[in-house]
Amino acid sequence: MSKDLKVLGITKKMLRDSIEQNTYWKKGFAPLPKSKASWLLSNSRIEDDDYCCIITLEDQKMISFIYMIPDLLNLKNDESKKVYWMISWWVDPKYENTVLGTYTFYEALKLADNNILIKSYAEHIADFYSKQPFSVIATRLRYTIFLSVDPSMLVGRFKFLKPFRYFLDKFDYVIASIINKINYNKLKRRTKDLFYDYINELDDEAWDFIEPLCKNDLIVKSKDYISWQIDNKQFTQLVVPAKQRYKSLETGTSNNIYGYSLKILKDEKTIGFISFIINYNEFNVKYFLVEKEEYYDLCVDVLIENFINKRAKFIFTDDTKLTENIQKRFFTVFTHKSEKKGLAHNNLSLKDVELHNRDGHFY
Repeated sequence: MSKDLKVLGITKKMLRDSIEQNTYWKKGFAPLPKSKASWLLSNSRIEDDDYCCIITLEDQKMISFIYMIPDLLNLKNDESKKVYWMISWWVDPKYENTVLGTYTFYEALKLADNNILIKSYAEHIADFYSKQPFSVIATRLRYTIFLSVDPSMLVGRFKFLKPFRYFLDKFDYVIASIINKINYNKLKRRTKDLFYDYINELDDEAWDFIEPLCKNDLIVKSKDYISWQIDNKQFTQLVVPAKQRYKSLETGTSNNIYGYSLKILKDEKTIGFISFIINYNEFNVKYFLVEKEEYYDLCVDVLIENFINKRAKFIFTDDTKLTENIQKRFFTVFTHKSEKKGLAHNNLSLKDVELHNRDGHFY
């Protein structure tokens, strides 16, 4: 490694200065989209001296990056504790076999006073975490529910299919149309008397509905916090993606990326709240809240109706109950599932907690 090596802990204040000076968004790799960085600044839960990133530069080129988001752990009795989600940990492939990755990881622990939460991690570093002062606090399944063949996923996994992409797209169009028609026929009568109030931030009515349902979450929820979490400021639509002069490690730019949040109304009364992100073919569920069990199926119908109308191909969620309902009541192609483990530094003394899909969901 070069002697001109800098490991920088980036606070919220420093990130604000970087945005003003366009420090990391000129060419090559950027740590995160500029829109995502600006979105972070609007979170009142993050203080100016809280660390959000660790960036290592070699001759002004980024060679490692750790992304952290400060948050508030729910200690019950209206008490909370500052914690840091470690969202991602990246090292340039050229330096994967050096001490750089481990060094920056320990630097992150130090800057966060060891108050680190990790929602999930890649299996190839499981051995590393098993030797660190971290404990598994929650084990859950992550589901990808396919309602089409989705050629992009097939070609990505089976490279030999690439020459047949045109025919796969045509085949998928027919299959998806049939599946969507079957599923829509199942739900259209059930949703005909419902109305949807699409919102960009929570109003009092939405918060009154959400608050009791999130009261015991791992992470403290507030009206302002959820409004920040679903804010579309974090996304950038790229009309001509090839002309974007930098690529970012974190998701947030696409020619089709946007968040949608809605209250589900029956007889002028809110019965559910849904928030999801569309990114190309992906329908990523962020919030799925239903107050009464009698309305659960109806709210699933609404979710599928939105899925069909946005022409997505697959649903991404950690919600087992939601997944089982969709599989039972609608036609799907197949469902991929993988086990994910949430970790917490032993400094936090957490164990056997419930880690909801919405906790730490900063897509």
